[in-house]
Amino acid sequence: MDIISHGLHGGIAFGRKSRISYLKAFLFGIAPDLLSFGIFTAVTMLGFAASPDWREGPPDPSAIPQYVHQLYDMTHSLVVAFGAFGLVWFFLKKPVYEMLAWPLHVLVDMPTHSHAFFPTPFLWPLSDFTIDGIPWSNPYIFIPNVILIIVLYTWWYVSRRGRLQK
Repeated sequence: MDIISHGLHGGIAFGRKSRISYLKAFLFGIAPDLLSFGIFTAVTMLGFAASPDWREGPPDPSAIPQYVHQLYDMTHSLVVAFGAFGLVWFFLKKPVYEMLAWPLHVLVDMPTHSHAFFPTPFLWPLSDFTIDGIPWSNPYIFIPNVILIIVLYTWWYVSRRGRLQK
């Protein structure tokens, strides 16, 4: 799924309490991609590495440095996400519900990534099992995703507006 959709899904699912809550959920929603591909993008933009050719779709995964694959495995694991959630809960003595946007990101990626390009290793490091999904760029996935986001945000806006007018 595209990084902005992940942030929007995380924000609407776990950040409706306040603006700060929304921002935290949005950031946790994009964090798995930001911490893997975002670092690589920054490195290539700064000229420290060559960017693979994306003009004809996703490049061969071997054209992407190994550290990106390793970061992707870590950040796209439900085991790691729920482990981090539990650790934060333990240390803060309360759950940070906005962090649940991270496992939501992983859950959304599982059926929307194919084996051809970065399948989601949701059980890493316990297993390398992945699902051969339909890429999010496929219109059968992309268009319903956009419609879902529009519907959810319209509902949120209308319901908030109704509460504010009372």
